[in-house]
Amino acid sequence: MTHPPSTTDERIMTLHPQGKQGVNILRYKYDAIRNALLAHIDDAENHEGVPLRGVARAITPRLPEPLFPAGKGVTWYVIAVKQDLEARGEIEVSGKPQRLRRPA
Repeated sequence: MTHPPSTTDERIMTLHPQGKQGVNILRYKYDAIRNALLAHIDDAENHEGVPLRGVARAITPRLPEPLFPAGKGVTWYVIAVKQDLEARGEIEVSGKPQRLRRPA
């Protein structure tokens, strides 16, 4: 879903896993990152999850170019959406370095 940016676009207030204040971001960018991130995790054959490091680079090809030209801003959005998904229980984050996976 690619939409040209507009001041009337719906926004979402993300959650933070530690109860801190989330961020208010454009819903269509949130959805694009969320879908790509969850697909990347689901595609992983490693039951221990995927390392957070490199996720932004790995999912950039799955994202609509008009929303993230040349991958601009992907890393920031990945972190915001990752924290939201973790707070909502859609993913689990474990270890150092962090690994992302779906709950069992």
